[in-house]
Amino acid sequence: MSNDVPASHPLSMMSKVFQFLSSLRLTVVLLALGVAVVFFGTLGQTSDGLYVAQERYFRSWFAYWTPHGSAFPVVPLPGGYLLGTMLVINLIVAHFTRFQWTWAKSGIFLTHIGIILLLLGQLATDMLARESIMSFREGETRNYSESAMDFELAVMRSTGSNDLDQVVAIPASRLKAGAEVRHELLPFAIRVKEAYENARVRLRAPVMDSNRPPAASQGVGARIVIDAQSATRTMNDRNVPAAVIELAGTSSLGTWAISGELKSQTLTAEGREWRLEYRPVREYKPFALTLLKTTHETYPGTDIPKNFQSRVRLRHADTGEDREVDIYMNAPLRHGGYTFFQYQMGKEQLTDGGRGTSALQVVRNPSWVTPYVGCILVGVGLLVQFLLHLTKFIARRKPRAA
Repeated sequence: MSNDVPASHPLSMMSKVFQFLSSLRLTVVLLALGVAVVFFGTLGQTSDGLYVAQERYFRSWFAYWTPHGSAFPVVPLPGGYLLGTMLVINLIVAHFTRFQWTWAKSGIFLTHIGIILLLLGQLATDMLARESIMSFREGETRNYSESAMDFELAVMRSTGSNDLDQVVAIPASRLKAGAEVRHELLPFAIRVKEAYENARVRLRAPVMDSNRPPAASQGVGARIVIDAQSATRTMNDRNVPAAVIELAGTSSLGTWAISGELKSQTLTAEGREWRLEYRPVREYKPFALTLLKTTHETYPGTDIPKNFQSRVRLRHADTGEDREVDIYMNAPLRHGGYTFFQYQMGKEQLTDGGRGTSALQVVRNPSWVTPYVGCILVGVGLLVQFLLHLTKFIARRKPRAA
């Protein structure tokens, strides 16, 4: 009897799948596609900007490149997530099907494990890492940081206990024209009349805007107009969203203009006072930082920064920690899973009411140690493999010398 397995047999099909997933050709194709994604992703930055290009080409499963000015996709591409996943699968399956677990190849194993950790670490960073900004003046205390890109509509009501507010935060992504948002803690529904990804707010001009109605009927909206702007994609700029909303309880509370450029507005509903504020998304911390002093030094005769330094007081009620820390270049503060880097400190900020101001970049990345471990494993693996080959080479040359 023949032991050959028919080509249509499930075992034969599985063998072909594993052979494909472990092949060196697949590795070469994936690396080549990676080069192509980097190339077209770099081209995409010219029209989409860095952050949008990252999301489209590298933090996605599938992507496409569209020439500037064209409305139709031209080059379909695998996304960074798909390429990374396939490379990890390729490495793992290759170890189980093509490599023999021997001491002579221990360096290769370590190197491959390090590469897998680097790929998985990058995926974890993209999915779990969060960056935000903490800005304050000397003497101010902050227990939250704010997103540099994303906004939210905060609807607040004072609870009367220790000046704490009851806050309902609605992401800007939900405030699309025609949408209606309801929440069990709000006595009114929020109906979105107009929404702008990027807009500027200005006071109404008596002559220029005589034929143009005000942005809204209530609050500051009765005195302003909203000018839509093209969405910005540059690194040094950000979109400031705006919207016109109607608050509808048992009866209409009128329309309100909200914008990232406007301060909070107050209204009364069902006998209670509420505040509306369109602001960057906040992330609250279980501890607080107080900015004690800012140091802004430049090289003599130039505007080139020499030292930006913030002295802060860290207070963590849960742990009883209370200490002062200096944050400056290459000396961040690490606490509670967060890392605080010195980010901004401009000359114009130092004259703001006589008090210096500082902006700290706040990074939370649970997988921050993974790249270090991966790089160490790759380095050790290469070193071990080199030493093993060197030892064999020396051993082969000894008899000749004798």
